[in-house]
Amino acid sequence: MSHHDTDGPTDLFVIGGGINGCGIARDAAGRGLSVTLAEMNDLASATSSSSTKLFHGGLRYLEYFEFRLVREALIERETLLRAMPHISWPMRFILPYHKDMRFESETPTSRLLGLFMPWMKGRRPAWLIRLGLFMYDHLGGRKILPGTRTLSLNDSKEGAPLQDRFDKAYEYSDCWVEDSRLVVLNARDAEARGARILTRTKVLSAVREGDLWRVETQNTENGEIQTHLARMLINAGGPWVGDIIQTKVRINSREGVRLVRGSHIVTRRLYDHDKCYFFQGTDGRIIFSIPYETDFTLIGTTDADHPDPSQKPVCTEEEQRYLIDFANQYFAKALSRDDIVWTYSGVRPLYDDGASSATAATRDYTLKVDAEGGAPVLNVFGGKITTYRRLAESALEQIDSHLNVGKGPWTAGVPLPGGDFPVDGVERMTADLQSQYGFLTDFWARRLVRAYGTDAAVMLGAAQTAQDLGRDFGATLTETEVVWLMTREYARTAEDGVWRRNKLGLRMSEAEIENLHDWMAENRRSSTAAA
Repeated sequence: MSHHDTDGPTDLFVIGGGINGCGIARDAAGRGLSVTLAEMNDLASATSSSSTKLFHGGLRYLEYFEFRLVREALIERETLLRAMPHISWPMRFILPYHKDMRFESETPTSRLLGLFMPWMKGRRPAWLIRLGLFMYDHLGGRKILPGTRTLSLNDSKEGAPLQDRFDKAYEYSDCWVEDSRLVVLNARDAEARGARILTRTKVLSAVREGDLWRVETQNTENGEIQTHLARMLINAGGPWVGDIIQTKVRINSREGVRLVRGSHIVTRRLYDHDKCYFFQGTDGRIIFSIPYETDFTLIGTTDADHPDPSQKPVCTEEEQRYLIDFANQYFAKALSRDDIVWTYSGVRPLYDDGASSATAATRDYTLKVDAEGGAPVLNVFGGKITTYRRLAESALEQIDSHLNVGKGPWTAGVPLPGGDFPVDGVERMTADLQSQYGFLTDFWARRLVRAYGTDAAVMLGAAQTAQDLGRDFGATLTETEVVWLMTREYARTAEDGVWRRNKLGLRMSEAEIENLHDWMAENRRSSTAAA
């Protein structure tokens, strides 16, 4: 087992390759700081690849009076859209309304209603929803996204999939994002600006030596141990943030996270329009039903406490049942367990504010610096995918007071790799790509533009035919693209490729995925030997 000491100290050593770790690394590298990031598995392999995939203001957080969080998230949606028009886009959300909807809910809003309007008996009145949507429209200032409208569900495509008892709905805007692609593009951009990104690299220990951190890491593939020196440590371990504080950094911290599991189910496509549904349940919770990957529908999410981060979250039988029963209160055609084609589950590391239920626990983030024992460490608690860029800016403010960065915020609206084209430019780019590469089908061209934006043409290069792209692994995945994923996007295994860099796993057979896995393993070996 070889041991390797890195040269001089780096400014920041970031633990965790999820959205917060990669977002902080990109922002810091762009301000001229030297950055090393270590991720024990693949980028976005935990929480950041298992979200509900929305940049949303968080309509339901208004009931918890989380106005700061909602306002920041609403403003942020358009900033993000401009920087990544390939992997994010606006969506319209339909909120069906029925006057007899009842809610067993412990939100501050429902307690106030119970106090001042006891005759409502747990109903969420239409004026309250309208007020919420009015705030949603106006708290964050919109330029790109259209506002709320009231919709009749009778004889409309939006009403067609729903039960007849719903004849009215509200329609509002939020945005979709390809979560794990967002992470990898942040990592690529960080690296382009000078950061070192180490995946499959586990932190064994971090010890203060005077003004520096001494961090020992181990490459989980070849066992190599490295020692790094850093002026400041960033603990962006997500679900493992508390574990890192206690077992790796060993400092006393009162702060903690509350791990809440969110599970999702994917079914075949349930309706033929591209809008989402926002369903309210009698338990006070909500779920979304979202058009997904062209031919599928995504339904989620649940809220269950998940105490142990080392236990891999899965969508349990009970959660599958819950989501199906929930959706069946709305859809005309009943769903059953047989309709589920895939499930996924993630753990949200929420800042522990002592809330009574997992649903009520705050979605806001908290950043705490500990510098009492010498070199500073910044611990990141909570954070939503929507506010990751703002979280990184806040982190840099805290870093600045210890390292004197000097440069100010810069990331707002600066495109991520492949995102340097207009927000409404996807159709045009898809058409251009197809005219340049005649062999691309509609699905294939659109998928490449949605994943890589302006980089799609860079990847395809001088190819004249599909054969020029090398081996065909199935579902439009070619050798050229796989090589791109391995050399430019840190992919090591088939799972990295077809479940995180894209979702082609939904369209490939087990044999095809197995075949890809073997090919990647073989090519990793030969490229390591060559290096």
